[in-house]
Amino acid sequence: MEKQKRTKILTPEEKWERADLTDTFIFYKVMTENPDACRRLLETLLHIAIQKIEILGEESFGIDSDSKGIRLDVYAKDEKRVFDVEMQVTDTKELPERARYYQGVMDVDQLKSGEPYRALKESHVIFICMKDIFKKGLAHYTFENICLEDTKIKLGDRSVKHFFAAKNYDKIRDDIELWAFLKMLETGKTEDTYTKQLERFIKKAKQNAQTRRLYMEWDRALNYARETGYDSGYDTG
Repeated sequence: MEKQKRTKILTPEEKWERADLTDTFIFYKVMTENPDACRRLLETLLHIAIQKIEILGEESFGIDSDSKGIRLDVYAKDEKRVFDVEMQVTDTKELPERARYYQGVMDVDQLKSGEPYRALKESHVIFICMKDIFKKGLAHYTFENICLEDTKIKLGDRSVKHFFAAKNYDKIRDDIELWAFLKMLETGKTEDTYTKQLERFIKKAKQNAQTRRLYMEWDRALNYARETGYDSGYDTG
């Protein structure tokens, strides 16, 4: 009987040395500290034009004492839209449900007491996945609410969920900018000025001693959550 291969447990220092944009912490630091890079990413992923965005950073939400608290990786908005962007390396088998929950929490955060529901902004929950969780070979899966009896009818609630699969980057070679970004995540290779810029931002972040210290603290918090079952609001899968 063959012995099962054991996955080597990396030390925090080894994780730090290997960390790139697929690492949740590095992704957060790069996007929140470089708003123009975040704006460019949203434009690339969603094929929209954004004049200016406000980065709300890593937001922590707890609707009430009995609800599940969450943290959004990169939470941003412009005049008409709100965006939550999540980097996801593993398939936790519950990403669609997480997207549903995040969407609802964002709506509650937007709407002030007494405001009409039409005041809600168009919202986009975006999961950038390394794996293809739907296993259909697409690089981009977009979901909106539609009528099952007549799929031409959209609900029109202006909420959209996106799942990107970096491993399928070669399926979208005609979309040069998105192809280059997803290829960078999958292979580490940079193909255009934007991915080369991201590479510089990553190096800059990792040269910062304070950022390194914060990474170690973040990694310890995740390990504590895994060992104790404490719900930190982060995905620990």
